[in-house]
Amino acid sequence: MSKFGSVRELMDAVAKGEVSPEAAEELAVLTTLREGQSPTTPLSPRRGYETVGDFAKIDFERGDRTGFPEVIWGQDKTAAQIVAIMRVMEPQHPVVMATRVSEEKATKIQEALPQAKYFGLARICAVVSSAHKTTHPGRLSILTAGTADLPVAEEAAVTAELCGFAVTRLWDVGVAGIHRLLSNQHVIDESDVLIVAAGMEGALPSVVAGLADCPVIAVPTNVGYGASFQGLAPLLTMLNSCAAGIGVVNIDNGFGAAILAGQILRVAKRIAR
Repeated sequence: MSKFGSVRELMDAVAKGEVSPEAAEELAVLTTLREGQSPTTPLSPRRGYETVGDFAKIDFERGDRTGFPEVIWGQDKTAAQIVAIMRVMEPQHPVVMATRVSEEKATKIQEALPQAKYFGLARICAVVSSAHKTTHPGRLSILTAGTADLPVAEEAAVTAELCGFAVTRLWDVGVAGIHRLLSNQHVIDESDVLIVAAGMEGALPSVVAGLADCPVIAVPTNVGYGASFQGLAPLLTMLNSCAAGIGVVNIDNGFGAAILAGQILRVAKRIAR
């Protein structure tokens, strides 16, 4: 049931204080319903989510449904709201992550939650338990065309690492100096999924896809002069790529690229089993 392989494992987690009795009861009931049986206890009113104040409802079942737990969008929330949500999520998740968190907001979060770690370049604030470690097989490599693409690429890299994937970083290998990419062909060859972030004209993912035998996820970035239209030009280039095997996410969406890469690796593992 969920991440627990048996009722005994769930009971052991309750005994260790890792899962509350209320959450364990709800998990058991929901698992029974999924299997088409009649529950022996009434369904909890929470039904898989918990209300936080009057501003959020935490989806505790998202990890069971999709493979990845809920992540907090931090940009348009206050520090106090993020702290309140993290406090509710922390007991049930080994990693609680908020994206697009400014340095100023992160400072306030860490004052309330000293255990929170801030990844400045990625703009991610996370509470990570000591038990967290890389758990998923497969090699994810992230490439950037230039140094200016690093914030988006680091958002992807940190997201993937916090989700339990091993990440290789290869920065500043854009087409203006293609020899920099070609001298690192081994990184492409050893990868199972590639994320490629590029601004300007956005040509790098097409070049990489022509050299790779694995899926390539292209991330257009808001980098370039006026005619790049805040990332629209590289987005259109990537959508119109003549190289096969490229998927494209939205402008600056490093987080989305990491989750897509993670889903590819997870399904590959499932197929292999």
